[in-house]
Amino acid sequence: MSEDETLFERVIAGEIPADVVYQDETTFAFRDIRPQARVHVLVVPRKRYRNLGELAAGDPGLLADVALAARKVAESEGILESGYRVVFNTDSDAGQTVFHVHAHVLGGEPLGLFGAPDED
Repeated sequence: MSEDETLFERVIAGEIPADVVYQDETTFAFRDIRPQARVHVLVVPRKRYRNLGELAAGDPGLLADVALAARKVAESEGILESGYRVVFNTDSDAGQTVFHVHAHVLGGEPLGLFGAPDED
């Protein structure tokens, strides 16, 4: 793997095996190897951007493609109606470990509140 190549680029290229859930011309979706919910799928744009901010600034249409692919994953996984969460971790402090923007699609069970205020 070159210094500039990410793990996800190798997955997309088929060099690293993955459980592929969905793919089209602009996106690639596969199961997370350390799932945080019953359904945990990563949606990756085929074109590399470092994080969500770079993707939004550089190619808003591709960001829309990622969002639509997340919906398609939710539909194919049977969680479209029950609900699902889409999370982007942006940079190290937020927990991003692979610097190729990716959406986490989570669901298949109650996930609880996210960012709930402290109870008094």
